Amino acid sequence: MRLLSRPLALAVSTLLYVAAAPLTIAAAAPEAVAATAEAASSAAAPAALTPLQAKARELLANVIHYKSAVGPDETPQLADYLAGEFRAAGFTGDDLRVERYKETAYLVVRYRGQPKKGQPVQKPILLLSHMDVVPALREHWKRDPFTLDEANGFFYGRGTLDVKGGLATLTALFLRLKQEKFVPTRDLIIVFSGDEETTGETTRDLLTRHRDWVDAEYALNTDAGGGTFATDGSARSYNIQTAEKTYASYKLSAYNPGGHSSQPRADNAIYELADALKQVQAYRFPAMSTETTRAYFKAMGASTAGPLGEAMQAFAANPQDAAAADVLWANPAYVGATRTTCVATMLRGGHAENALPQQASATVNCRLFPGTKPTDVADQLQALVGKQVEVSLIGEPHYSDGSPLRKDVVDAVTASIHTRYPGIPIIPVQESGATDGIFYRSAGIPTYGISEIFIRPQDQFAHGLDERIPVSSYYDGLEHWYRIVKTLAGR
Repeated sequence: MRLLSRPLALAVSTLLYVAAAPLTIAAAAPEAVAATAEAASSAAAPAALTPLQAKARELLANVIHYKSAVGPDETPQLADYLAGEFRAAGFTGDDLRVERYKETAYLVVRYRGQPKKGQPVQKPILLLSHMDVVPALREHWKRDPFTLDEANGFFYGRGTLDVKGGLATLTALFLRLKQEKFVPTRDLIIVFSGDEETTGETTRDLLTRHRDWVDAEYALNTDAGGGTFATDGSARSYNIQTAEKTYASYKLSAYNPGGHSSQPRADNAIYELADALKQVQAYRFPAMSTETTRAYFKAMGASTAGPLGEAMQAFAANPQDAAAADVLWANPAYVGATRTTCVATMLRGGHAENALPQQASATVNCRLFPGTKPTDVADQLQALVGKQVEVSLIGEPHYSDGSPLRKDVVDAVTASIHTRYPGIPIIPVQESGATDGIFYRSAGIPTYGISEIFIRPQDQFAHGLDERIPVSSYYDGLEHWYRIVKTLAGR
């Protein structure tokens, strides 16, 4: 469900992992291996890999192999495969749960910690990813979307970027920590949801029925944030995602008794709806800001030339600066970071070419600034269009506030990124798309998107054909998460 949820990037990075000791992780159950033998064999690992990298590559090949998308959905089988990997590493009992939900499933794995001597018990840290992907048709792809393929410095396959790369990375992380007999200072909990790309019901079910499984201080999400490579191959910046805009749609309806078209009247459902839509088109919701968006525009403004960069810095310094907000409003790339937006997307009306319309309706899609209630937007739209047009909310959209910029998280992420790419800007971002993070934030669990992937904008094909990630970026990501978790929960 993400829309450009990780910042886009460019270049080949240096592999940082140095194996301190051989990693000999137990294999998965035979039936899981058999189910994925074709994927693993077709993506045989190069000999130069460290044991950790080889295991991570095996995991990526196997999770890509499962068609965990709508029709038919192999997410439950993928959950069973991953559970087998965790079980073989020593996770048992209530620390390993596979929960079936309708046609899909979700997986929760708890890594038990122990507080430092004399220190109070701290709430866990969640590590988030999702097992499902958007569908991919073999006839449209140059290669099999459900077989990992390595070529031209990239891993290709459905979900490599969104977000089975993160799925495999977090799995490899827990297996590695278990192998090292690492004891964190608090519990670490992996949550792999089963329908992030569609309804998000598995996450909502988990938070509603099993909140005690995931009651945490905060969450770190593989499905957002990330790094950008410039065209020349250098690392340009890294984004930490702290907020997401809500997707909400509204139906605007005009009604009329109708009649014969040969006897037109002043009142006409289509005209009334058209007048209402013009009111929506002309309206600008008030400019809004958060700690994240102010920091984002300050950082972007420093590296953006001309009036746009000046407007960014002015808005960061004073979000009430109407002139700066107007400049950002005129740029589609940045308008969503300044306010709620609404736009007409669908139109229906009339029932016969020779009859006055009895009904006309339009769908208006809105992206709500974090913390904005969908009902408040409905009230504003109703005030705009007047009493002749009815405004109704479609479905039950979910919304949340943004997450505060936690210094410990920002510092840990910054240290990890600067180990890879010294000195590049670390920029908080608010997304216009959505991930499972919106449900955790709504439930009171601050969530931070800190994807391991660096990629060029022109190589970003999440949800598209020949989806890919840089091979070196994937292997670097193993260390990215390892350093961050050891910093936040190590001794």
